[in-house]
Amino acid sequence: MKAVIIGGGVSGTVTAMALRLAGIEASVHEAYPSGGEDAGAFLTIMHNGMDALRAIGAEAPVIDNSFAAVGLELVTPDGKTVERRSFDLDGTDGLAGPRTLTRASLYRALQEEAISRGITFERGKRLVSASPGVARFEDGSVAEGDILIGADGLRSVVRTIIDPACPPPRSTGLDVVYGYTTDTNIPQAPSLYRMIQSLHASFGYTSTPDGSTYWFARLPTAEGVRTGLSAAEWRSAAFAAFDGEPLPAAEIIQSTGDDVFGGHSYDVPSTPVWFNASMVLVGDAAHAASPAEGQGASMALEDSVVLAQCLRDLPDAPTAFMAYERLRRARVEKLVAGSAAVSSGTTSDRDRNWLYQHHIEWDATITRN
Repeated sequence: MKAVIIGGGVSGTVTAMALRLAGIEASVHEAYPSGGEDAGAFLTIMHNGMDALRAIGAEAPVIDNSFAAVGLELVTPDGKTVERRSFDLDGTDGLAGPRTLTRASLYRALQEEAISRGITFERGKRLVSASPGVARFEDGSVAEGDILIGADGLRSVVRTIIDPACPPPRSTGLDVVYGYTTDTNIPQAPSLYRMIQSLHASFGYTSTPDGSTYWFARLPTAEGVRTGLSAAEWRSAAFAAFDGEPLPAAEIIQSTGDDVFGGHSYDVPSTPVWFNASMVLVGDAAHAASPAEGQGASMALEDSVVLAQCLRDLPDAPTAFMAYERLRRARVEKLVAGSAAVSSGTTSDRDRNWLYQHHIEWDATITRN
């Protein structure tokens, strides 16, 4: 079997590595010359994401390019800390916990690891159409394979090929702004996520071992209000949301230069059709979540490994795809719904064990039932 993977981000790259470990040839075809449209953001790979990487022996590059995230604090608009939570949970066997890094660093680390394992990447390959056995790209080239795996993210082309009637991504009602500052005079949160709920928006930040600060702001905004903004304009929008409040958010934003990135946030609450006889979706292409739970990348990593196991153990692609959906759909849709509830402020559920304690045993055999 040969797999053609569309998308060289987190899910596409790790799917290729997992397939190779399963004895299945795979090539990756990435639309962007390098990185991706959201490469300016940062993220945390949680326990379950690190577990998925560990299942295929790919955790080391992520650990080497990241720093530990040990827990979080929740702070109210008046500056009162109402909760402190450690990420060192029972049931994770003392293995490497969450790691924070930029998305660009994650792309680079995973892609370099995949290439070192003999996986081929073709860049600048934007998919325009596909039929069984053939993927066609904007530049006129084609790729041939037995199966096509759509790892092409929120605006997945493969999703619409599988099901032209699939619902579009849904606005979360939030603009999300990410920024980075090297100013060590601002309040620090070493390896800790300090989450501030202000009167008008929410803000979170963490500090690296060298004293730099990564921050994000979630600004309630209708879709289309802010488009085409420069780094300075995104910084100003974030600053305005917190200016005058007795919390460090505005101070941190003000200390930031042009290392600022922003955009509107969307999710995909449910994709009715995940696969057909020769095509299947992984990661955000199947189930994009809002960033509130910090689980998008980790869920994509789980998908990648489980899909490879299914293709390894079951007799044909349709049977494998059916088992993959059976194993994944309920879990990821629960996450998307929970993340949407957190984004909208309609839940305070603190139970994350069902997320963090998920474990994948690579040598376990997948059955059709």
